[in-house]
Amino acid sequence: MAATTRRPSHRLRTAGWLLALACGSLALGPAHAQTRDRSKPLTQEQLDQLQHKHKGLAGALDPANLAKKRPKAPFDMTGTWFVDLHEGFNKFMFGPPYPEFYEPGQKALVEGAAARAKGQNYRDSIGQCYPAGMPMIMTRVWPIMFVQLPTVIYMTAGFTNSFRAIYLDGRTHTDPDLYVPTYNGESIGKWEGDTLVVTTKGFEADHHWIDVGLPVSDEFQIVERIRQINKGNTLEIEYIMTDPKMWKGEWRNTKRWDRVLESDIGEVECTEARNANLPGTDRGQETLKEHEEKNPR
Repeated sequence: MAATTRRPSHRLRTAGWLLALACGSLALGPAHAQTRDRSKPLTQEQLDQLQHKHKGLAGALDPANLAKKRPKAPFDMTGTWFVDLHEGFNKFMFGPPYPEFYEPGQKALVEGAAARAKGQNYRDSIGQCYPAGMPMIMTRVWPIMFVQLPTVIYMTAGFTNSFRAIYLDGRTHTDPDLYVPTYNGESIGKWEGDTLVVTTKGFEADHHWIDVGLPVSDEFQIVERIRQINKGNTLEIEYIMTDPKMWKGEWRNTKRWDRVLESDIGEVECTEARNANLPGTDRGQETLKEHEEKNPR
């Protein structure tokens, strides 16, 4: 069979152009100066790309979009919330029970158990400042803030200020050839009675784990069924996760979050050097070992 050459997708070509322009604004070398005259005005297409416009689709904060008449939402998630850990820290996990994993997941379970038996971390990507990603960002031991508008629900997590948007304005998921994968994916919500149903896909799979190093693929998808209970003071979210490359059927889990009245989300950055102070990270364990060697009991 003759070899074929695939052209890069539009999203990769666009992302490459934007990255080159962004990096060029920080450091210009002779080669860059020869290939692009920065004194020339930008074209409208280039400006649209820099502004991340999606032509034909109003932004969630477009005043005209916000002003459209819509049915009143059954509930408002605006507030600060913290995952319910009354039964212990294991409640932030999404299993067990686990689905029937294929080889990558089976391998992760065995390797993760072996690492923990030795007192070691397994796939400590978060400790290296990789994003926790969905669904794990929802259960880090930090509060989460939601701000709900008619067109979108914005989320900022206390843990590394991870950002998420759940669009409510009727849009559909972006063409996969145009959407650049992210760790929290692209979330589209719709109301079904008193339940908000959110479908999220378009995930970045690199160093993206669930629980103790369980991998996801580019076909990973999450459906969340969100209800507000306990007189509006508790969020209940049922997770229905699928990934035909990684496990068989659906992986289901239900969790709750309590409203927190005396907490706010501040600015947080993850820098690997600071993780030397956290024993739960690989860097922190190395620092602790070095300290013990220098200061034997």
